[in-house]
Amino acid sequence: MIRVVIFLLAIGALAVGAVWLADRPGEVMIVWQGRRIDTSVAVLAIAVGVVAGLAVVAWSILRAIVRSPVLWQQQRRLRTARRGYLALSQGLIAVGSGDARAARRFADEAGRIAPGEPLTLMLGAQSAQLAGDRTAAERTFKEMALRDDTRLFGLHGLFIEAQRRKDSAAARLIAEEAAKSETTPAWAGHAVLNFRCAAGDWTGALERLERNQKSGLIDKAAYQRQRAVLLTARALAAEPTDRNSARMLALGAVKLAPTLVPAAALAGRLLGEAGELRQAARIIETAWRANPHPDLADTYAHLRPGDSARDRLSRVQTLTREPAAHVEGALAVAQAALDAREFAIARAALTPLAIAPTQRVAMLLARLAEMEHGDEGRAREWMTRAVRARRDPVWTADGFVSDRWMPVSPVTGRLDAFVWMEPLAQIGAAAGDVIEAGEEPAAIEAAPAPAVQPAPDVAAPNPAPVPPPSAPISPAPPGPEPAPARNAATAAPAVIPLIHAPDDPGPDGEPHVDPVPDVPPPQPNGWDRLRALFK
Repeated sequence: MIRVVIFLLAIGALAVGAVWLADRPGEVMIVWQGRRIDTSVAVLAIAVGVVAGLAVVAWSILRAIVRSPVLWQQQRRLRTARRGYLALSQGLIAVGSGDARAARRFADEAGRIAPGEPLTLMLGAQSAQLAGDRTAAERTFKEMALRDDTRLFGLHGLFIEAQRRKDSAAARLIAEEAAKSETTPAWAGHAVLNFRCAAGDWTGALERLERNQKSGLIDKAAYQRQRAVLLTARALAAEPTDRNSARMLALGAVKLAPTLVPAAALAGRLLGEAGELRQAARIIETAWRANPHPDLADTYAHLRPGDSARDRLSRVQTLTREPAAHVEGALAVAQAALDAREFAIARAALTPLAIAPTQRVAMLLARLAEMEHGDEGRAREWMTRAVRARRDPVWTADGFVSDRWMPVSPVTGRLDAFVWMEPLAQIGAAAGDVIEAGEEPAAIEAAPAPAVQPAPDVAAPNPAPVPPPSAPISPAPPGPEPAPARNAATAAPAVIPLIHAPDDPGPDGEPHVDPVPDVPPPQPNGWDRLRALFK
């Protein structure tokens, strides 16, 4: 609308000007080279306009002729850039779709059209990786690592290639080099941390963890958890030589992660040796409420060296008061009661677990039968059931089973990888014992439990009684908190059996044939029976 108004105003102004000139024609005389030209003002104005227009046209033609080589070069570059863009885009699409032949063809075309461009180098490296040409991929990544604009991309590619050929030394050097940049990539920060942890360089790992946190690679919760694990690892390494430093490191880990079982157990043990029993008991009780674990119970029972077996039993009963119905609490009470030869208390703790016993429960029941009555037959029966019983939780990380907690996985070097859970070999197995027909589980003879005088304890002077046999006991949850199992009945298997996928025919290579369902024969109707009479 505004443009229309402006156009109309311009037309009106021209009309007013033309009328004004028509009303005032005037005369113009031009004398040049002895010639005299007489004309009006309007004719002169038109002549000047025509000459100016012709001059502009002539100048444009001359300028186009002069600049024609430059324009031709620009058009050629635009066509080449368009072809290069199409080659790069189609090559990246081919890489994403897994077409190695098309990716290689477009990479070669892009290399001819736009050699040395970052996207061209990236396409060439990825097409070489897709085709399995590791040498060409590494050569391209090295070329990219020498340039400022593609340095991190080239280092990342070299890091991946080093990992594929299992060259951990080269992978660590590449990750360390990439981590020196101002904007540390996430892969470099985590890789350097894992490499330093795998090498046992806990000081360097703590330094790298601080830089990762400042760079925003991990959040606050993950930072506190990983720092607590690293402090626990340093404390374990310093324990044989400098127990004071180990105690301070363990206390720092407990402050960051109060429910970290290895840190709480180590801090409790070192504080107990230093005579700080109340603080040690408080740390263990806090960790026990979140993650009941046999290491915590064992450390709590031995806080004061030289205590009798009955004193240790009383202390364990105090610890297992909350939660009172946890299976680890019952097992800890049974273990301490057997050490104190309080068989009635051990029997009361193990009776609810005898319905579906694990290996630890079965071995404790075998020990109870042998110690209380000298019944070797009953003990042998429980030991036999222990072989077939469900396994107890152990420390597992990346398929590796260990009887003690470790800060990093020995398989991948990943920090804080161990989880307290049932071993992977139990996946798909039955939850408990299978009782054959006519077989009855071994019974536990009941007897009145004598009263045990509790020993004085620094944390809680009033120990709670053992839960009655009728109280339900919940299974131990496979929490993420790591801590070694000292009372494990048997060691975990060294080889974990394979579990085939549903569509995997297995190692035999035999095809899977679905069984043909039995189809019942059709029932004859009345006409069929009538026709059968005349056959």
